Amino acid sequence: MKIDTGDKLAYSVRQAAELLSISRSQMYEMINAGKIGSIKIGRSRRITSRQLNEYLADREKEDA
Repeated sequence: MKIDTGDKLAYSVRQAAELLSISRSQMYEMINAGKIGSIKIGRSRRITSRQLNEYLADREKEDA
């Protein structure tokens, strides 16, 4: 599965959580546990489209 990101390169934690249909706090838990990558831009945390798609690919391999 691949998320169609259009022209968007990175998402806020809230936006990424919405794409995965999870809560914002769950997304932060996944980031803190190292389950999904993220980057800092200034004081903001962002999840890139590549990081989202890598997370989904890893989940598909685990669940297969």
